[in-house]
Amino acid sequence: MRILILNTDYPKFLAQLYRENPGLERSGYDVQMVARNDSLFGVADYYSRNFRALGHEACEIHVNNPHMQGAWARAHGLNVPAPDAILADGKSLPNRSALKRMLRPLMAPLLPRLRPYRLAKWEADILTAQIAEFHPDVILNQEMGYIDNGTLSAIKPPGAKLIGQIAAALPEEKDFGAYDLVISSLPNLVEWFRRCGVPAQINRLAFEPSILDRLGRQPPRDVDVSFVGSLSNVHKGRIRLLEQIARDVGLRIWGNGIERLPANSPLHACYQGEAWGRDMFAVLRRSRITINNHLDLAGPWANNMRLYEATGMGTMLLTDAKQNLAEIFVPGEEVATYHDPSECVLQIRRYLFDEAGRAAIAAAGQRKAITVENYAARTAEIVALARELGAA
Repeated sequence: MRILILNTDYPKFLAQLYRENPGLERSGYDVQMVARNDSLFGVADYYSRNFRALGHEACEIHVNNPHMQGAWARAHGLNVPAPDAILADGKSLPNRSALKRMLRPLMAPLLPRLRPYRLAKWEADILTAQIAEFHPDVILNQEMGYIDNGTLSAIKPPGAKLIGQIAAALPEEKDFGAYDLVISSLPNLVEWFRRCGVPAQINRLAFEPSILDRLGRQPPRDVDVSFVGSLSNVHKGRIRLLEQIARDVGLRIWGNGIERLPANSPLHACYQGEAWGRDMFAVLRRSRITINNHLDLAGPWANNMRLYEATGMGTMLLTDAKQNLAEIFVPGEEVATYHDPSECVLQIRRYLFDEAGRAAIAAAGQRKAITVENYAARTAEIVALARELGAA
Protein backbone atom coordinates (compact mmCIF):
# COMPACT_ATOMS: atom_id res chain seq x y z
CA MET A 1 0.00 0.00 0.00
CA ARG A 2 1.29 3.47 -0.89
CA ILE A 3 0.34 6.03 1.77
CA LEU A 4 0.83 9.78 1.39
CA ILE A 5 0.48 11.93 4.53
CA LEU A 6 -0.40 15.62 4.17
CA ASN A 7 0.44 18.06 6.96
CA THR A 8 1.50 21.63 7.68
CA ASP A 9 3.92 23.19 10.15
CA TYR A 10 3.56 25.94 12.71
CA PRO A 11 5.14 29.07 11.12
CA LYS A 12 7.12 30.05 14.24
CA PHE A 13 8.64 26.57 14.30
CA LEU A 14 9.63 26.86 10.63
CA ALA A 15 11.21 30.23 11.30
CA GLN A 16 13.30 28.74 14.10
CA LEU A 17 14.25 25.65 12.06
CA TYR A 18 15.73 27.70 9.22
CA ARG A 19 17.22 30.31 11.53
CA GLU A 20 19.11 27.61 13.44
CA ASN A 21 20.25 25.85 10.25
CA PRO A 22 21.75 28.58 8.03
CA GLY A 23 21.71 27.57 4.39
CA LEU A 24 19.19 24.76 4.89
CA GLU A 25 16.72 26.59 2.66
CA ARG A 26 19.16 26.13 -0.26
CA SER A 27 19.48 22.37 0.34
CA GLY A 28 17.66 19.65 -1.52
CA TYR A 29 14.24 18.38 -0.51
CA ASP A 30 15.50 15.21 1.18
CA VAL A 31 18.09 17.09 3.23
CA GLN A 32 15.46 19.54 4.42
CA MET A 33 13.09 16.69 5.30
CA VAL A 34 15.77 14.99 7.40
CA ALA A 35 16.43 18.22 9.30
CA ARG A 36 12.74 18.87 9.81
CA ASN A 37 12.09 15.37 11.16
CA ASP A 38 15.23 15.43 13.31
CA SER A 39 13.72 18.43 15.12
CA LEU A 40 11.05 16.04 16.55
CA PHE A 41 8.45 18.78 16.22
CA GLY A 42 4.81 17.75 16.03
CA VAL A 43 4.39 14.23 14.71
CA ALA A 44 7.67 14.44 12.69
CA ASP A 45 8.00 11.18 10.73
CA TYR A 46 6.15 9.02 13.25
CA TYR A 47 3.37 7.99 10.88
CA SER A 48 5.50 7.30 7.81
CA ARG A 49 8.20 5.34 9.68
CA ASN A 50 5.57 3.11 11.28
CA PHE A 51 3.68 2.57 8.04
CA ARG A 52 7.01 1.56 6.47
CA ALA A 53 7.72 -0.79 9.38
CA LEU A 54 4.43 -2.51 8.50
CA GLY A 55 5.69 -3.06 4.94
CA HIS A 56 4.04 -0.11 3.18
CA GLU A 57 5.50 2.77 1.19
CA ALA A 58 4.83 6.06 2.95
CA CYS A 59 5.99 9.65 3.04
CA GLU A 60 4.91 13.04 4.38
CA ILE A 61 4.37 16.32 2.58
CA HIS A 62 4.55 19.56 4.56
CA VAL A 63 2.32 21.58 2.30
CA ASN A 64 3.01 25.07 3.68
CA ASN A 65 6.82 24.89 3.88
CA PRO A 66 7.94 27.12 0.99
CA HIS A 67 11.62 26.13 1.17
CA MET A 68 11.06 22.38 1.16
CA GLN A 69 8.24 22.45 -1.36
CA GLY A 70 10.21 24.84 -3.56
CA ALA A 71 13.17 22.44 -3.52
CA TRP A 72 10.91 19.58 -4.62
CA ALA A 73 9.48 21.71 -7.44
CA ARG A 74 12.93 22.68 -8.71
CA ALA A 75 14.15 19.07 -8.62
CA HIS A 76 11.14 18.00 -10.68
CA GLY A 77 11.38 20.79 -13.24
CA LEU A 78 8.26 22.64 -12.12
CA ASN A 79 8.11 26.35 -12.85
CA VAL A 80 6.30 27.09 -9.59
CA PRO A 81 7.67 30.02 -7.63
CA ALA A 82 7.51 29.58 -3.86
CA PRO A 83 6.88 32.58 -1.58
CA ASP A 84 9.71 34.71 -0.26
CA ALA A 85 12.01 33.21 2.37
CA ILE A 86 10.57 32.86 5.85
CA LEU A 87 11.17 35.92 7.99
CA ALA A 88 12.88 35.57 11.35
CA ASP A 89 9.57 35.94 13.17
CA GLY A 90 7.67 33.58 10.89
CA LYS A 91 5.20 36.23 9.73
CA SER A 92 5.73 35.59 6.04
CA LEU A 93 3.80 32.35 6.36
CA PRO A 94 0.01 32.60 6.58
CA ASN A 95 -1.28 33.06 10.12
CA ARG A 96 -4.24 30.87 9.24
CA SER A 97 -2.01 27.85 9.81
CA ALA A 98 -0.48 29.27 12.99
CA LEU A 99 -3.85 29.60 14.69
CA LYS A 100 -5.01 26.17 13.72
CA ARG A 101 -1.77 24.46 14.74
CA MET A 102 -1.82 26.27 18.07
CA LEU A 103 -5.30 24.94 18.83
CA ARG A 104 -4.87 21.48 17.40
CA PRO A 105 -5.44 18.85 18.74
CA LEU A 106 -7.28 20.28 21.71
CA MET A 107 -10.40 21.92 20.34
CA ALA A 108 -13.81 20.35 20.60
CA PRO A 109 -16.45 20.69 17.90
CA LEU A 110 -18.36 23.11 20.13
CA LEU A 111 -15.98 25.87 19.07
CA PRO A 112 -16.97 28.16 16.22
CA ARG A 113 -15.98 26.50 12.99
CA LEU A 114 -12.93 27.83 11.23
CA ARG A 115 -13.43 29.35 7.80
CA PRO A 116 -11.85 27.01 5.24
CA TYR A 117 -8.87 28.45 3.41
CA ARG A 118 -7.98 27.64 -0.13
CA LEU A 119 -4.41 26.68 -0.77
CA ALA A 120 -2.19 29.29 -2.35
CA LYS A 121 -1.60 28.56 -6.03
CA TRP A 122 2.00 27.52 -5.45
CA GLU A 123 0.90 25.13 -2.68
CA ALA A 124 -1.83 23.56 -4.81
CA ASP A 125 0.37 23.26 -7.92
CA ILE A 126 3.22 21.53 -6.11
CA LEU A 127 0.89 19.27 -4.11
CA THR A 128 -0.90 18.23 -7.31
CA ALA A 129 2.41 17.24 -8.89
CA GLN A 130 3.53 15.38 -5.77
CA ILE A 131 0.34 13.34 -5.62
CA ALA A 132 0.64 12.49 -9.31
CA GLU A 133 4.28 11.48 -8.85
CA PHE A 134 3.71 9.33 -5.75
CA HIS A 135 0.46 7.78 -7.04
CA PRO A 136 -0.89 6.91 -3.56
CA ASP A 137 -3.39 4.22 -2.70
CA VAL A 138 -4.25 6.19 0.45
CA ILE A 139 -4.02 9.90 1.18
CA LEU A 140 -4.05 10.71 4.90
CA ASN A 141 -4.91 14.41 5.23
CA GLN A 142 -3.96 15.61 8.71
CA GLU A 143 -4.92 19.22 7.89
CA MET A 144 -8.61 19.15 7.00
CA GLY A 145 -8.98 22.84 7.82
CA TYR A 146 -6.10 23.86 5.55
CA ILE A 147 -6.35 21.53 2.57
CA ASP A 148 -9.96 21.89 1.55
CA ASN A 149 -12.41 19.33 0.23
CA GLY A 150 -12.67 21.01 -3.17
CA THR A 151 -8.94 20.89 -3.82
CA LEU A 152 -8.68 17.26 -2.77
CA SER A 153 -11.68 16.29 -4.87
CA ALA A 154 -9.96 17.77 -7.92
CA ILE A 155 -6.53 16.18 -7.42
CA LYS A 156 -7.29 12.81 -5.77
CA PRO A 157 -6.24 10.03 -8.16
CA PRO A 158 -8.97 7.64 -9.33
CA GLY A 159 -9.24 4.72 -6.92
CA ALA A 160 -7.24 6.37 -4.14
CA LYS A 161 -8.85 6.39 -0.70
CA LEU A 162 -8.93 9.69 1.16
CA ILE A 163 -8.81 9.59 4.96
CA GLY A 164 -9.10 12.82 6.95
CA GLN A 165 -7.66 13.19 10.42
CA ILE A 166 -8.90 15.95 12.73
CA ALA A 167 -9.13 16.78 16.43
CA ALA A 168 -9.59 20.53 16.13
CA ALA A 169 -12.26 23.05 15.27
CA LEU A 170 -14.23 21.97 12.25
CA PRO A 171 -13.75 23.87 9.03
CA GLU A 172 -16.80 25.93 8.09
CA GLU A 173 -17.40 24.06 4.85
CA LYS A 174 -20.19 21.52 4.99
CA ASP A 175 -19.02 19.33 2.12
CA PHE A 176 -16.75 16.44 3.12
CA GLY A 177 -17.72 14.38 0.10
CA ALA A 178 -14.14 13.77 -0.96
CA TYR A 179 -13.48 11.71 2.16
CA ASP A 180 -13.91 7.97 2.36
CA LEU A 181 -13.28 8.08 6.12
CA VAL A 182 -12.51 10.56 8.90
CA ILE A 183 -10.52 9.53 11.97
CA SER A 184 -10.28 11.50 15.20
CA SER A 185 -9.13 11.13 18.80
CA LEU A 186 -12.26 13.03 19.93
CA PRO A 187 -15.39 10.88 20.38
CA ASN A 188 -17.69 13.86 19.87
CA LEU A 189 -16.09 14.65 16.52
CA VAL A 190 -16.52 11.05 15.41
CA GLU A 191 -20.21 11.25 16.27
CA TRP A 192 -20.56 14.62 14.50
CA PHE A 193 -19.18 13.26 11.23
CA ARG A 194 -21.35 10.17 11.46
CA ARG A 195 -24.43 12.34 11.89
CA CYS A 196 -23.36 14.17 8.72
CA GLY A 197 -23.23 10.88 6.85
CA VAL A 198 -19.41 10.69 6.76
CA PRO A 199 -17.86 7.40 7.93
CA ALA A 200 -15.75 8.10 11.04
CA GLN A 201 -13.72 6.11 13.56
CA ILE A 202 -11.68 6.74 16.70
CA ASN A 203 -7.91 6.79 16.22
CA ARG A 204 -6.05 8.29 19.17
CA LEU A 205 -2.79 10.19 19.32
CA ALA A 206 0.29 8.32 20.55
CA PHE A 207 3.95 8.21 21.59
CA GLU A 208 6.84 7.32 19.31
CA PRO A 209 9.35 5.14 21.25
CA SER A 210 12.22 5.81 18.81
CA ILE A 211 12.35 9.33 20.25
CA LEU A 212 14.13 7.96 23.30
CA ASP A 213 17.01 6.64 21.20
CA ARG A 214 17.23 9.90 19.29
CA LEU A 215 17.42 11.96 22.48
CA GLY A 216 20.23 9.99 24.11
CA ARG A 217 21.20 9.97 27.78
CA GLN A 218 18.66 10.95 30.43
CA PRO A 219 19.59 14.34 31.99
CA PRO A 220 19.22 15.08 35.72
CA ARG A 221 15.66 15.93 36.76
CA ASP A 222 16.38 19.43 38.02
CA VAL A 223 12.92 20.98 37.39
CA ASP A 224 10.41 20.29 40.16
CA VAL A 225 7.25 21.32 38.30
CA SER A 226 6.97 22.29 34.63
CA PHE A 227 4.34 23.30 32.15
CA VAL A 228 4.93 23.36 28.38
CA GLY A 229 2.16 24.77 26.20
CA SER A 230 0.19 27.76 24.99
CA LEU A 231 -1.25 30.66 26.96
CA SER A 232 -4.04 32.52 25.19
CA ASN A 233 -7.63 33.67 25.44
CA VAL A 234 -8.79 30.12 24.70
CA HIS A 235 -6.85 28.90 27.74
CA LYS A 236 -8.51 30.95 30.49
CA GLY A 237 -8.99 27.99 32.81
CA ARG A 238 -5.41 26.90 32.20
CA ILE A 239 -4.09 30.36 33.07
CA ARG A 240 -6.06 30.44 36.33
CA LEU A 241 -4.69 27.00 37.22
CA LEU A 242 -1.09 27.93 36.48
CA GLU A 243 -1.35 31.22 38.35
CA GLN A 244 -2.52 29.41 41.47
CA ILE A 245 0.31 26.88 41.18
CA ALA A 246 2.78 29.74 40.72
CA ARG A 247 1.53 31.47 43.85
CA ASP A 248 1.26 28.38 46.05
CA VAL A 249 4.11 26.03 45.12
CA GLY A 250 5.96 27.51 42.14
CA LEU A 251 6.63 26.17 38.65
CA ARG A 252 8.56 26.88 35.45
CA ILE A 253 6.75 27.56 32.19
CA TRP A 254 7.82 27.12 28.56
CA GLY A 255 5.57 28.02 25.64
CA ASN A 256 4.03 30.84 23.69
CA GLY A 257 1.57 33.60 24.51
CA ILE A 258 3.13 35.02 27.68
CA GLU A 259 2.93 38.49 26.11
CA ARG A 260 -0.88 38.26 26.18
CA LEU A 261 -0.99 38.09 29.97
CA PRO A 262 -1.40 41.19 32.16
CA ALA A 263 1.78 42.60 33.67
CA ASN A 264 0.76 41.56 37.17
CA SER A 265 0.36 37.87 36.30
CA PRO A 266 2.70 35.71 38.44
CA LEU A 267 3.40 33.62 35.34
CA HIS A 268 5.84 36.22 34.01
CA ALA A 269 8.28 35.31 36.77
CA CYS A 270 7.93 31.60 35.86
CA TYR A 271 8.44 31.99 32.12
CA GLN A 272 11.49 30.32 30.56
CA GLY A 273 10.89 30.91 26.84
CA GLU A 274 9.53 28.81 23.97
CA ALA A 275 10.33 25.11 23.53
CA TRP A 276 9.70 23.30 20.25
CA GLY A 277 10.44 19.68 19.39
CA ARG A 278 13.69 18.53 20.98
CA ASP A 279 13.68 21.49 23.36
CA MET A 280 10.21 20.53 24.55
CA PHE A 281 11.26 16.94 25.16
CA ALA A 282 14.35 18.18 27.02
CA VAL A 283 12.11 20.13 29.40
CA LEU A 284 9.91 17.10 30.02
CA ARG A 285 12.93 14.87 30.65
CA ARG A 286 14.27 17.32 33.23
CA SER A 287 10.94 17.55 35.07
CA ARG A 288 9.94 15.64 38.18
CA ILE A 289 6.31 16.61 37.60
CA THR A 290 4.80 18.16 34.50
CA ILE A 291 1.32 19.69 34.36
CA ASN A 292 -1.18 18.94 31.62
CA ASN A 293 -4.34 20.97 31.11
CA HIS A 294 -6.76 20.71 28.22
CA LEU A 295 -8.33 23.59 26.34
CA ASP A 296 -11.35 25.13 28.06
CA LEU A 297 -13.73 23.81 25.39
CA ALA A 298 -12.20 20.34 25.10
CA GLY A 299 -15.10 19.19 27.23
CA PRO A 300 -14.86 15.86 29.06
CA TRP A 301 -12.33 14.27 26.70
CA ALA A 302 -8.65 13.56 27.37
CA ASN A 303 -7.18 14.19 23.98
CA ASN A 304 -3.93 16.12 23.71
CA MET A 305 -0.37 15.26 22.71
CA ARG A 306 1.09 16.04 26.13
CA LEU A 307 -0.56 12.92 27.57
CA TYR A 308 1.76 10.80 25.46
CA GLU A 309 4.82 13.04 25.22
CA ALA A 310 5.18 13.46 28.99
CA THR A 311 4.53 9.84 29.93
CA GLY A 312 6.83 8.67 27.14
CA MET A 313 9.64 10.74 28.63
CA GLY A 314 9.26 8.97 31.99
CA THR A 315 7.97 12.11 33.67
CA MET A 316 5.14 11.97 36.17
CA LEU A 317 2.19 13.56 34.41
CA LEU A 318 -0.32 15.46 36.53
CA THR A 319 -3.31 15.95 34.23
CA ASP A 320 -6.86 17.22 34.50
CA ALA A 321 -9.30 14.38 35.17
CA LYS A 322 -11.36 13.51 32.09
CA GLN A 323 -14.20 11.13 31.37
CA ASN A 324 -12.22 8.86 29.06
CA LEU A 325 -8.78 9.14 30.67
CA ALA A 326 -8.91 5.62 32.12
CA GLU A 327 -9.24 4.27 28.56
CA ILE A 328 -5.73 5.60 27.92
CA PHE A 329 -3.84 5.79 31.25
CA VAL A 330 -4.94 4.48 34.65
CA PRO A 331 -5.43 7.43 37.04
CA GLY A 332 -3.38 7.07 40.21
CA GLU A 333 -1.22 4.34 38.68
CA GLU A 334 0.08 5.59 35.32
CA VAL A 335 -0.76 9.30 35.66
CA ALA A 336 -1.83 11.53 38.55
CA THR A 337 -4.97 13.65 38.21
CA TYR A 338 -6.73 16.72 39.59
CA HIS A 339 -10.22 18.19 39.29
CA ASP A 340 -9.52 21.83 40.19
CA PRO A 341 -6.56 24.14 40.93
CA SER A 342 -6.63 23.48 44.69
CA GLU A 343 -6.45 19.72 44.18
CA CYS A 344 -3.67 20.20 41.64
CA VAL A 345 -1.61 22.12 44.22
CA LEU A 346 -2.23 19.38 46.81
CA GLN A 347 -1.13 16.71 44.33
CA ILE A 348 2.05 18.62 43.53
CA ARG A 349 2.92 18.92 47.22
CA ARG A 350 2.16 15.24 47.76
CA TYR A 351 4.27 13.91 44.92
CA LEU A 352 7.21 16.24 45.39
CA PHE A 353 7.46 14.76 48.89
CA ASP A 354 6.62 11.16 47.87
CA GLU A 355 9.56 10.41 45.62
CA ALA A 356 8.89 6.66 45.47
CA GLY A 357 5.22 7.16 44.58
CA ARG A 358 6.11 9.71 41.93
CA ALA A 359 8.72 7.43 40.39
CA ALA A 360 6.32 4.49 40.33
CA ILE A 361 3.65 6.45 38.48
CA ALA A 362 6.20 7.87 36.04
CA ALA A 363 7.63 4.41 35.27
CA ALA A 364 4.19 2.85 34.81
CA GLY A 365 3.09 5.67 32.54
CA GLN A 366 6.20 5.32 30.43
CA ARG A 367 5.71 1.56 30.07
CA LYS A 368 2.16 2.11 28.86
CA ALA A 369 3.20 4.85 26.41
CA ILE A 370 5.99 2.73 24.93
CA THR A 371 4.25 -0.62 24.73
CA VAL A 372 0.58 0.23 24.12
CA GLU A 373 -0.07 3.90 23.33
CA ASN A 374 2.36 4.08 20.42
CA TYR A 375 2.31 4.98 16.74
CA ALA A 376 2.94 1.38 15.69
CA ALA A 377 -0.49 0.54 17.09
CA ARG A 378 -2.14 3.65 15.64
CA THR A 379 -0.79 3.13 12.12
CA ALA A 380 -1.82 -0.55 12.22
CA GLU A 381 -5.34 0.64 13.03
CA ILE A 382 -5.27 3.03 10.06
CA VAL A 383 -4.03 0.29 7.71
CA ALA A 384 -6.86 -2.00 8.83
CA LEU A 385 -9.40 0.78 8.26
CA ALA A 386 -7.93 1.54 4.81
CA ARG A 387 -8.23 -2.13 3.84
CA GLU A 388 -11.87 -2.11 4.92
CA LEU A 389 -12.32 0.75 2.46
CA GLY A 390 -10.82 -1.41 -0.28
CA ALA A 391 -7.35 0.15 -0.47
CA ALA A 392 -4.79 -2.10 -2.13
